[in-house]
Amino acid sequence: MGAMMSNAIGIIYANSETDNLQGLASERPIAAVPFGGRYRILDFALSSMVNSGIRTIGLVTPHHYRPLLDHLGAGKAWFLDRKDGGLFILPGVFHGLTGNNHTFCIKDLENNMEYLDKDFAENVVISSGNQIYNTNFKNALEFHNDKHADVTLIYKNMNNSSNLTDEIFLEMEKDHKVSTIHNKKGQQRKSLVQSYFVNMLIIRRAILLDIIEKYSSIGCIDLMDILSTNLKVLKIYGSPTCSLIGTIRKVKDYFDRSMELLDLEVRGRLWLGVDQIHTKIKDNPPTQYTSQAKVTNSLIASGCTIAGEVVNSIIFRGVMLEQGCKITNSIILPKCHIHANAQTDYAILDKSVKVNGENILKGTLHNPLVVLKKTVI
Repeated sequence: MGAMMSNAIGIIYANSETDNLQGLASERPIAAVPFGGRYRILDFALSSMVNSGIRTIGLVTPHHYRPLLDHLGAGKAWFLDRKDGGLFILPGVFHGLTGNNHTFCIKDLENNMEYLDKDFAENVVISSGNQIYNTNFKNALEFHNDKHADVTLIYKNMNNSSNLTDEIFLEMEKDHKVSTIHNKKGQQRKSLVQSYFVNMLIIRRAILLDIIEKYSSIGCIDLMDILSTNLKVLKIYGSPTCSLIGTIRKVKDYFDRSMELLDLEVRGRLWLGVDQIHTKIKDNPPTQYTSQAKVTNSLIASGCTIAGEVVNSIIFRGVMLEQGCKITNSIILPKCHIHANAQTDYAILDKSVKVNGENILKGTLHNPLVVLKKTVI
């Protein structure tokens, strides 16, 4: 495995931006949004690459990348503080008022050609940074090399009934060669099972360099659009995955993917397998529970003080819940302080929110209430 993976480098597009997270991503890219009690969304893509033996990884970052750098440091938690290879920051282009609607903008790579030029790896594994998953790329890379493919698109099979509106769908021949790429907004879906692209691919480095050279003068064009128009020229194959994969585009996605962690099977598939999800280590004391604390079906990180009631919720590090408060169906990010007799239901509280006593914060399952960082209520 080591030899094969040392022949691949990684690129994670950690610069996807959105207005659909109701402020959770206004001062940080989606990749830096906290998730699951102690992680950031980026940790999942980064750990998957590291666990696959990839030791050189470039992060395409947006203009407001300080939260990413604060979290990553030199990459020590992911074993990327190395003399050869390691973690590279690849500043993306500034998309201005138009925003960035592309998943893999070629212009972002043109600005960072040195990263691709100076490495001798044969393949590049590319992933978006706004997904929750734990995938080992070893099988896909073996498939890619066995087929002598130019590009291998990783896909997942879903029933046609699944509500996938923003995905790219693939049609393949019997040998898994991709014949059609249906781009976005699920056009005609005839078959019962749909193969949708999960925003992860393997591409030969020489071909990626060739594509950048040919297309970057056009402006910000998506790599998937380029591949779609070159299906006859390039050998493009599909490789299936059965990993859990959740893309975060809207607040509802973030809330649903978070709440799924309360299911032991989901936690098992994401966290408890051979491949661990790595994150920045913080030396917090264990959480203190008072005699009045009552906790049901919840995830609670270290360094908290729990004196109230917590039901079906995720509590991040360093949160203080006073006696008499009740937290239900909520996500409470680090260092929040909920005073006595306050209540939250279907709420997402960003970092360092203070809720004074007797206040009630209530959203709904389909429209969770988001409270912005450092708000005092």
